[in-house]
Amino acid sequence: MSHAITDIGLLVTNNVELGDGSDENTQLGVIRDAALVIENGLVSWVGPKAKLQATDTVESVDFGGFAAATVIPGFVDSHCHPIFAGDRAAEFAARMRGQSYSAGGIASTVRATRAASNEALEVNLLSLKSEMIAAGVTTFEAKSGYGLTVADEARSLDIAAKYTEETTFLGAHVVPAEFADNRDGYVDLVAGSMLEAALPFSKWIDVFCDRGAFSVDEARHILRAGMAAGLKPRIHANQLESRGAIELAVELDCASADHCTHLSDREIELLATSKTVATLLPGAEFSTRSPYPDARRLLAAGATVALATDCNPGSSFTTSIAFCIAIAVREMRMSPAEALWSATAGGAKALRRTDIGHLSVGARADLVLLKAPSYVHLSYRPGVNLVEQTWIAGRKAK
Repeated sequence: MSHAITDIGLLVTNNVELGDGSDENTQLGVIRDAALVIENGLVSWVGPKAKLQATDTVESVDFGGFAAATVIPGFVDSHCHPIFAGDRAAEFAARMRGQSYSAGGIASTVRATRAASNEALEVNLLSLKSEMIAAGVTTFEAKSGYGLTVADEARSLDIAAKYTEETTFLGAHVVPAEFADNRDGYVDLVAGSMLEAALPFSKWIDVFCDRGAFSVDEARHILRAGMAAGLKPRIHANQLESRGAIELAVELDCASADHCTHLSDREIELLATSKTVATLLPGAEFSTRSPYPDARRLLAAGATVALATDCNPGSSFTTSIAFCIAIAVREMRMSPAEALWSATAGGAKALRRTDIGHLSVGARADLVLLKAPSYVHLSYRPGVNLVEQTWIAGRKAK
């Protein structure tokens, strides 16, 4: 039995060819008074409700009284750190009193994560996953990086792999305290036995290449080792300063360069002429009182931009992409349409996925029902969760 959703006042498809011309932002492929048919978890038909052919094999789905609702593709959170233990609220409070942010704060989460049981780590991940679904996230990436031992990185990824296929080995998050006098030894560990242990549970490999973390040469060595083992590369780049990480991202064809807070004209040009997505994480700037990335320069140059939460306990403890959209519109001068596209289709591109981030025929039926007459309300009503229903692969998530 197929299911037809017909009470759609405004449907965002992210397919330019499907748009009915009623919205000036053609990249969103907006259809008004729309319908969508789901079969076997995929979109099998999409278009104006008036053109939907009634058949005995299509069962109509009632949205529970939310007629003329807005439906958008599910959010794709392409940068997330949900496997950890402990709390860093005191650190946040200290920053709000004027203490500066640095990469070193990760150490306290490392201690707590190492001491936590597998059950505690899984319970915390499930709690965050529940928040994400309630906020409209239908696909999320999960990084390790708070264990920083062979056993702790492997178990973190083993837990994450139960709940998402987008798992990322981030043993190169920071150099842990026990290797403070042996950086080369830790780099070799990450690229060697730690990578080997993480490999069965990982799809991606990532490195935090920035001040206080890893150098470009160290990052290149680790990423190449991961690629040789079959993992796909991505990189934390230019959050704190510009030091060559963008050049490395393009050199290695990383799927995404994440943060991109400090960019030169040359670096923007490199991103715009490559397949590497610039993933912007405004929740981190919000929580650290740092300058926001210049999204307008990236977009004007033709770079592909994604928005993600960077959910982590230290610098961006949020699971709300809608919140990040609102910040991007207000502080980074993105339009509501650009921000929505970046949080859906852009996130899919950052994961090099073609089956999510849009609602075209053949796409996975991941969609979000908003209690609003337009997608613009995501930024127009900051701080309000407008998500009424989240559907993943054609099923209403609970």
